[in-house]
Amino acid sequence: MPSLSWDEATSYDLFVSLYVLHWPERFGLRPSWAAGVRSRLPAVHREFLEKAQTFLPVPLRWLYLLPAGARNSADALTALAQTPAAERLASLSNSSRITPQLAATLRNISQRQFWTPAELEVIRTEYQHEGLLFKPAALQHLCDAWAHSAEFGERFLQALQVYQQVFYAEEELRIGPALAECARRASELAARLPLPELLSTLSRGVRFSGLDSLEEVVLVPSYWSTPLVFYDHLGPGRLLVLFGCRPEEQNLIPGESVPGGLVGSLKAIADPTRLAILRYLGEEPLTPTELARRLRLRPPTVIHHLNALRLAGLVEITLLPGAERRYALRVEAIHAVLSGLEDYLGSSLESRSQR
Repeated sequence: MPSLSWDEATSYDLFVSLYVLHWPERFGLRPSWAAGVRSRLPAVHREFLEKAQTFLPVPLRWLYLLPAGARNSADALTALAQTPAAERLASLSNSSRITPQLAATLRNISQRQFWTPAELEVIRTEYQHEGLLFKPAALQHLCDAWAHSAEFGERFLQALQVYQQVFYAEEELRIGPALAECARRASELAARLPLPELLSTLSRGVRFSGLDSLEEVVLVPSYWSTPLVFYDHLGPGRLLVLFGCRPEEQNLIPGESVPGGLVGSLKAIADPTRLAILRYLGEEPLTPTELARRLRLRPPTVIHHLNALRLAGLVEITLLPGAERRYALRVEAIHAVLSGLEDYLGSSLESRSQR
């Protein structure tokens, strides 16, 4: 088994929170609240970030390689400002999913400062092979950014600085103690669980294949990514996994009293197709294609439902070589939903039973 190491920094959530605010449905976040946060930005920065977030990933490699001591959002902004503007997009986009052909195509676009339809098709195909599907508009935004990489680098830094000032600096103070507590609890779990079980527990149901071939796994706690994970290979034999660590009783939206995890789970199972999927997965692990055949539905439709169940933490996902995934029922999560509902309604149920 690989060795285990940790990286704890609020700078990760600077980028994760920005990603979540632009893709709120993927994380079970109320879109109207996310839009309200984005509205704090001046229109010029808000519109720029809305385009950038259609293709820009969370820069896990770049964040991990920040200079020692660069732990918070101000440190990350300083490091980005010290990077030449024309190199910022390449630095932030650096990922194991950038194949040699894709890297060469993007580099050529940056050098020529324009792109062709043939190059756009190469980019689309290469990303598709890596399991990433971009909408046509997102691909055009990506190509435009690479064709004007220096301008993109300047505008992205400016927009990120404003985002940090109007929202994340205050949010960072709120989530800092929770991240420290999460890292402590995760370290305690690591002392008593084998690595595969540790990863599954921390990620709420993700299993990584090929762990035996790795030399090191780096774990990074994140408040904003809950309940999902981000991951990337840092190099040969090294895997970084950023896992959501927000406690079940805490909500991402300050001031909300109803447990967000419980609400998400109940919404997920309030659908006949999803109930059927849970029943099938309770019998045996299945891929989306296998489920589609049993349900007589198109695979994209099944994937949509699986994503909702995954967001609720009700299914376990095994990441297989390539882009294939296999799903299974998380029995303990089903019991937790029932128990959580009883706990939340406990006092009222008890008082009614005594009447």
